[in-house]
Amino acid sequence: MPDRTESESRKLLGRLSAVMAATSVGQTRLDRIVQLIATSMRCEVCSIYLFRDADTLELCATVGLKAEAVHQTRMRLGEGLVGRTARDRAVTNTANAPAERGFRYMPETGEERFSSFCGVPIQRLGEVLGVLVVQSRAAREYTPDEVYALEVVAMVLAEMTELGAFTGGEGGLSPRHQRPITFRGLSGQEGAVAGRVFLHEPRVVVTNPISDDPDRELQRLGASIERLRAQVDEMLAGTPAADGEEVGVLEAYRMFANSRSWLRRMEEDIRSGLSAEAAVEKEQSHARSRMGQASDPYLRDRLHDLDDLSNRLLRILTGQGRDTGAAMPDDPVLVARNIGPGELLEYGKGTLKGIVLEEGSVGSHAAVVARAWAIPLVIRASGIVTEALNGDLVLVDGEQGLAHLRPDDTVRKAFEDKIAMLARAQERYADLRDLPAQSLCGTVVGLHMNAGLMADLPSLPSSGAEGVGLFRTELQFLVRNQMPRRAELSALYARVMDSAKGKRVAFRTLDIGSDKVLSYMKPQDEPNPAMGWRAIRLGLDKPGVLRMQLQALIRAASGRPLTVMFPFVANPGEFRLARAEFNKALERESILGHPLPSQVEVGAMLETPSLAFASYAFFREVDFLSVGGNDLKQFFFAADRENERVRRRYDMLESSFLELLSGIVGRCASAGTPLSFCGEDAGRPVEAVALAAMGFRQLSMRPASIGPVKSLIRRVDLKEARKVIDDARIRGDESVRPALTEWLARQP
Repeated sequence: MPDRTESESRKLLGRLSAVMAATSVGQTRLDRIVQLIATSMRCEVCSIYLFRDADTLELCATVGLKAEAVHQTRMRLGEGLVGRTARDRAVTNTANAPAERGFRYMPETGEERFSSFCGVPIQRLGEVLGVLVVQSRAAREYTPDEVYALEVVAMVLAEMTELGAFTGGEGGLSPRHQRPITFRGLSGQEGAVAGRVFLHEPRVVVTNPISDDPDRELQRLGASIERLRAQVDEMLAGTPAADGEEVGVLEAYRMFANSRSWLRRMEEDIRSGLSAEAAVEKEQSHARSRMGQASDPYLRDRLHDLDDLSNRLLRILTGQGRDTGAAMPDDPVLVARNIGPGELLEYGKGTLKGIVLEEGSVGSHAAVVARAWAIPLVIRASGIVTEALNGDLVLVDGEQGLAHLRPDDTVRKAFEDKIAMLARAQERYADLRDLPAQSLCGTVVGLHMNAGLMADLPSLPSSGAEGVGLFRTELQFLVRNQMPRRAELSALYARVMDSAKGKRVAFRTLDIGSDKVLSYMKPQDEPNPAMGWRAIRLGLDKPGVLRMQLQALIRAASGRPLTVMFPFVANPGEFRLARAEFNKALERESILGHPLPSQVEVGAMLETPSLAFASYAFFREVDFLSVGGNDLKQFFFAADRENERVRRRYDMLESSFLELLSGIVGRCASAGTPLSFCGEDAGRPVEAVALAAMGFRQLSMRPASIGPVKSLIRRVDLKEARKVIDDARIRGDESVRPALTEWLARQP
């Protein structure tokens, strides 16, 4: 870039620095800034539009447009050229603005007189805060040098907005990080809690976006880059070559850390007048914008690597580590972009009151742990990491997928009422803890709990569960960077059985793949991993891992009863091969002189429609079956449970799905095979009544659901419920939910 342009950029940033240092606040400061930019850029118009809310841009300062339009002219995201610039997070540069597609004529501003238009997004770390616009009467496109200068200025404006430079005074903006704001995400785990924000990875705060000493900033950047490269090299040297996945990530880090183009762009930004920190953030913002638009998974991963590397570089430059010294509040709600199972488990059960994530999915590791801990989880709460500060009051509504940050009194009072109502309900359920789930017609339904952590087991007696219908064994594999040893697993499984105090525990063998990937087991490049190389398929292809786990389970039983079930069995052949491996493990343990289980149950999880239509011989030879409702429903309806556009479109109570379940119940009854249902629907009272009425005599759910389910089952006649369901199916109702819900509402 020519020295002239860099010099002009530095001059402009120097003037902005003077504005920052002045005592003016709010609107006065904004007005001075647009005047400075217009003069420096030699253009007739300069305007700053900032977001008033998530979807509305407001003209907050201008020179060249009508002054009375300030704080009056507003537009929606995507509306007009300004809205398009914000939506696309990209520069709009045109010589004939009125002829552009989407141009919006705003008579109150008088802008129809100006042909040339250049809009630059004001963004920080991928979050668009507003749009900087310059306009001229002459029909011309702004040069690349001019656009670059505007991008540099926009970066500084973003930092100034973040730091509250435009708040206060008459007409000024209300301060960021103080306004009430509600984030609408998705439900990852039900429940409601009020707590204080604890950021998993606090933001790096850049307080010096402008520098008048580029040589010093270039030296600081160079020294920090060298430290970064050394850190990456140390991590690589300490990673075993066998950990191919981790090595691959670190190799990508090293490639970026040594990228000349990445370094050159940051050096150019510094020469234009930015500080080293601001230059890193400017490049990071561009990367995050591209990340949000990238559809290719490989490109997204690489951009994520660059984003993480930029965070490391910023922490070196500022000296702000992850541990900022902020004390964890008494009622912490963890707020993070995303989090792995190992990091989450380090907080420990009972520490966190809730979790809010910007990313994540209903089947993610964080969701599994949140369910195990029975704490509310909201996922896909976009923007909360940027907006939240440590210690902010946050209300987490896991049922609705809402997070109310810094709520006003009205929202807070309504939420307190909701929490009180839930607490009263839990007290009522506690009275039922030792009573059976026996319906009015005398039918008894066994209610079991799902678990996956040792921390879950104390919930067994307090929840009223009769046993553990599903113990997820994959969590012990997911939280570490290498394969656990057999002795470690055996000791853990033994502690699980000890804690169960003789109650039945059904251990599901390793269920990885799909959304659960081990860092030390290279994931497959699969277009549809949910239907790919996962669960028992992986176990049979890697029999050493399956045998090791089965041996650990047998040794843990040490003469006690043992229940094992294999996940994602699609045909009888897979079950027979897996059971053969179990028999081999029993034989080997016998030869070694180890005590064998006093009783063995070997079952399968029915999660694919194909297994529902297996031969009667299979139903007779399997010791028990557990319907995995979450996967079975997604494959039956061809609706990805991780895709929010379709996963809620289909209902377990649709007549077609109940027809499938009815067939499974009938085959198991004919073969005398015990049958259970495990999944989210088992823990929903209305669905649980339907399942029990259809013939399921064992349901497995999260511990917190046992009370509500037991309460409703004890209040109804399951024979009458079955008649309501059958009548609806005979009538041809697409779903039995309306009829069943209406009938339940009439029950005392």
